[in-house]
Amino acid sequence: MQFKVWAALMLTLVSLSGCVTASGNFCDVARAVRPSVEDKMTEETKRQILRENEKLAKLCGVVP
Repeated sequence: MQFKVWAALMLTLVSLSGCVTASGNFCDVARAVRPSVEDKMTEETKRQILRENEKLAKLCGVVP
């Protein structure tokens, strides 16, 4: 009987440990997108870089 209680407790603890989330927000981890020399600058790539950098500026007040 004691083993069943111990096993149930361990399963509960393992299940709950998956619910942990990282703290912080977008501005803590976001960085401006800068193309490298090796990047192929297609129109779509330029649009994606511009969109991400504009989002960074709007949400975080950072000028890339």
